[in-house]
Amino acid sequence: MPTDDLAEVLSAFARNMATDFPIQGILDHLVHRIVEILPVTGAGVTLISPGVEPRFIAASNDAALSFERLQSELAEGPCLTAYHDGAAVSIPDLAREQRFPSFAPKALAAGLAAVFTFPLNHEEVRLGALDLYRDTPGPLSAACMSAAQTLADVAAAYLLNAQAREDLQDSANRSLEASLHDPLTGLPNRTLMLERLEHAFLRGRRSRKATALFFVDLDHFKEVNDTYGHGVGDELLIAVGDRLRGTLRPGDTLARFSGDEFVILCEDLDDLARPDAIRNRVQAVLEPPFVLSIGELAVTASVGSAVTAHGDEAPTQLLHEADLAMYDTKRRMRGAMPRREHGELAHAQESSGLAAALPGAMSRGELHLEYQPIVDALDGRLTGVEALLRWNHPTRGLVLPALVIPLAEQSGKIVEIGEWVLKQAWADRQRWESASHRDLAVSVNVSGRQFLTAGFVDMVATVLLSGSIDPKLLTLEVTESVFISDSARAAVAHRALKEIGVMLALDDFGTGYSSLTHLLHYPVDTIKVDRSFVANLGRDRASKTIVGAVIDLGHGLGMNVVSEGVETVEQHSELTGLGCDSCQGFYFARPMPAASLEALICGEGAGRGTRLPIRAASFAT
Repeated sequence: MPTDDLAEVLSAFARNMATDFPIQGILDHLVHRIVEILPVTGAGVTLISPGVEPRFIAASNDAALSFERLQSELAEGPCLTAYHDGAAVSIPDLAREQRFPSFAPKALAAGLAAVFTFPLNHEEVRLGALDLYRDTPGPLSAACMSAAQTLADVAAAYLLNAQAREDLQDSANRSLEASLHDPLTGLPNRTLMLERLEHAFLRGRRSRKATALFFVDLDHFKEVNDTYGHGVGDELLIAVGDRLRGTLRPGDTLARFSGDEFVILCEDLDDLARPDAIRNRVQAVLEPPFVLSIGELAVTASVGSAVTAHGDEAPTQLLHEADLAMYDTKRRMRGAMPRREHGELAHAQESSGLAAALPGAMSRGELHLEYQPIVDALDGRLTGVEALLRWNHPTRGLVLPALVIPLAEQSGKIVEIGEWVLKQAWADRQRWESASHRDLAVSVNVSGRQFLTAGFVDMVATVLLSGSIDPKLLTLEVTESVFISDSARAAVAHRALKEIGVMLALDDFGTGYSSLTHLLHYPVDTIKVDRSFVANLGRDRASKTIVGAVIDLGHGLGMNVVSEGVETVEQHSELTGLGCDSCQGFYFARPMPAASLEALICGEGAGRGTRLPIRAASFAT
């Protein structure tokens, strides 16, 4: 082989190295030049990755291509041997070759007589192999073998460089894609939505057609996370995104703007009344309950819209008006559905029908209780449970507790429902008492309106008389708002309940109306640290400082401290280190029906998604 020919090929490779020459282009260039300068009838290259079908194959002619594919299909041949061994394979007469019992007969039948294969290696990296084919038997000279290996080595270096360029470009593309899309739902994010909104306005100015923007915000989404955990909250967001996609026309954009807020951009609207139909479709598609891992869950959403007729307003102004419209919807839940059109709000009614259905829920057997364990922070020993009201609506599924209580108060049924909850919880507690689980406390939430109702204390006393259980095993949980709305009546109820002997807990401490004067004038037995502070334990110093201060305050006043919303081992570890008395949250156990709790405390439910080291003996007196 002339030295000048080899030098020219190497020079061509060097020129291509300075460009963005693609991998396939390098391989194609290599096989065609080799046939020109070496005494072979064909050349082929296959890049190999273990366990993966070859992505790149190049050949100087159809025959060479068939030999490359034959080796890949059979997983046998000199190409694979050279790749695995890292050394050249020379077969001057294929008819006498014994190493490839599957490949050799088929290749001979196709006209191949000799093959010489060279590994594509660069230092420790193996990329594949270069095959030189001949249709007549006979060896290659030492000079040709050396030249072929040199070309293979140089090509391998160039291939690595090209692969690095491709990997960098793929990484850049993935980074760009990730920067413009929400990682949870896969929907466009705020950045991409704003970009598309700008383009929509430019097109609207040219087409003189209307553009509409819809803000969709889930009502009480925080309560979903607080009640069922962030995993279920994520499930709901994904499901909402999937449903909203079904309302889109081709060319519309749906984005997850932030948290539980979705935005829909609709362009090229000929009729200014069209947004009303779109908004109705959004409301309708969210109406049926969502089927999640916890079962069916019904949610409502507040929708606000803004419309510009010809793209004359600024995009930011349209966003602002739609945002205002959505928040106005939240403030007018029983009023009209607002929409901003040319800067003016119009209202349309939103109604879920839940308020009308709640009064008969008890008689229809739709209400039931679940119990979430409260455990000793140090050893996880079960010390109590919190009774949680659940409403399974016949068509809407599981209704969020955050919706049930306000609806009960609005309908005037809060006293009746609250009494049912207390009686049911105490009846369940009596059943556990008969099973010798005598030190298990039960906590019941009491709304502010129920707490201040005349006859509430007498009702509690009557319920307690229905059994011989120590009243101290009943804890009534109230929020600080009860001491603000009517402090005089609250003081009377507080003293009377303490005389009966029940325990009182201040729920959601640290939020809303928190004041140290409440702890002085209305001393309670337990402070419950709100989950919003627990959620960030282990991530920010401020939460740790606040929770630590609440624990120290409670202990200084002789109170027990319970932390809600414990979901991770890190949170539990922080709370233990801070001296918290008890914990409650999904890290230990999810809320469960009374029967499941009874099985758990009897030692029959161990290992079913709980971290409670429960033994029956723990409850013996």
